[in-house]
Amino acid sequence: MPRLSCDISQSLWDALHAAARESGESVAHLVSRALADTLQVDHGTLFQVSTSGALVEGVFDGVVSINTLREHGNFGLGTFVDLDGEMIAFDGAFHHMRSDGSIRAAREDEQVPFAIVTHFAPQETATLAPFADIGELCNQLDSRRETDNLFFAVRLRGRFARVHNRIACKAHPHETLLQATAKQAEFETPDVAGTMIGFWTPAYVKGIGVPGWHLHFLSDDQRFGGHVLDCAGENIELALERIDDFRMAIPETAAFIAADLSHDPSAALETAERAQARPPR
Repeated sequence: MPRLSCDISQSLWDALHAAARESGESVAHLVSRALADTLQVDHGTLFQVSTSGALVEGVFDGVVSINTLREHGNFGLGTFVDLDGEMIAFDGAFHHMRSDGSIRAAREDEQVPFAIVTHFAPQETATLAPFADIGELCNQLDSRRETDNLFFAVRLRGRFARVHNRIACKAHPHETLLQATAKQAEFETPDVAGTMIGFWTPAYVKGIGVPGWHLHFLSDDQRFGGHVLDCAGENIELALERIDDFRMAIPETAAFIAADLSHDPSAALETAERAQARPPR
C-alpha cells in the first residue's frame, strides 16, 4: 500500500500517540481514519443496509437505491426488493442476477432491502492452491485471517473448474426467507472464467450480518452468476482486505418497525445461505 510521510507539530504528535494509547488503535489507523473523515472517503469501512435477522423474517421492502448504495462502496453483494434475485458489485459496476438466469446492469433507482458494500482496497494478494469444493476454499481463506473478530472483503479471479450458484426467486407476500429460498433456482457450470467476491463476518454479529464467508459470483461474459453454494478451481488470484469499521443503515419501513427480531436467525441463515434445495440445472 502507498506510504505517507509529512511533518506535523509536536502537539499533534503528542495528541496522536495519546489517542493511540487510550484507544488501543495503531497510529496508522488513527491517521487513515482522520484523513478519510476529512476527505469524506469511506476508507476501510463496511456499510450494510438492514440486518440479516430482518431478512430472515421476510422484511424485503426497499431501503435504499443503487444510486445511494454506490456512495458507500464500489464492491459488494445483496438482494433486491421482494428477494427478486441477487446483487453483485465490483469495479464500480452493480449487477442484478435473476432466477430465470438473466443478468443485467442494476438500475440506479432500483431499491435493495439488504446489502453490504465497501470501497475495496486490498492489502494482500496471492495465488490460491487448488481447491475441490467450497469447504477447501473457505479453509484457505480462513488461513489468511489472523482474527475471527474483524471483517474481511475478498475478491477471487480466474478460471474456475466448477461453480454452483443459487439465485433467490421473487418472494410472495408474507413469506419468510426460508419459505422464499425453498424454491430458489440453482445453476452449475464447468470451466468458467469470472470474479467471485464476498465478505467474512464475525460470529458475534449474528442477527445483524451473515456470519462466516458469504460469496457471490459473476462470469466474465456476464451470462452466469449468483450466490455461491459450491465451487472448485486452481490458480485463482486472491485479493483480501481487513476491515475494522462497520456502519449500518437501519430501515424505517413499517415492516421493519413491526418485525419481531428477537429470535436467533442462525439456523435459518445456515439453511438459506448454504443448503441446496434442488438439483442444479
